[in-house]
Amino acid sequence: MNKMPIDAQPRTVDDHFGRFAALSSVWLGSKWAFLGAGSVVVIWAASGPLFLFSSTWALIIGTVTSITTFMMVFLIQNTQNRDARAIHLKLNELILAMDKARNHMIDIERLTDLELDAMQATYEKVKTAWTQRQARGPLSRGEK
Repeated sequence: MNKMPIDAQPRTVDDHFGRFAALSSVWLGSKWAFLGAGSVVVIWAASGPLFLFSSTWALIIGTVTSITTFMMVFLIQNTQNRDARAIHLKLNELILAMDKARNHMIDIERLTDLELDAMQATYEKVKTAWTQRQARGPLSRGEK
């Protein structure tokens, strides 16, 4: 198998953020992060009587959860974008490697929604035709 070398590039701010987002998503998606978040909620709820269930007490959890949620949206989106890009590149490589594959399928994620809809309609017709052939039963001797 021919492997093309990938030139090493100097690290950029985007790369550092990408690495941070990937590491964060691994850790924040763990059971330990879930247990930590659950512990924070339990401690906050248990401290209610100590603070007489004041509006400040309620505001603290609301503020912390809002800020955390806001930040997590960007981390999750970055991770999803990188994962989707990697999957598309892997699929492009598979398409390119197959002799009978149609290379125009490479990078179809860049097509407009109308172009994707037209392509989907084409494949739905192929599926319908296949389903109809299957419904007719086994092939007779002369058919292929």
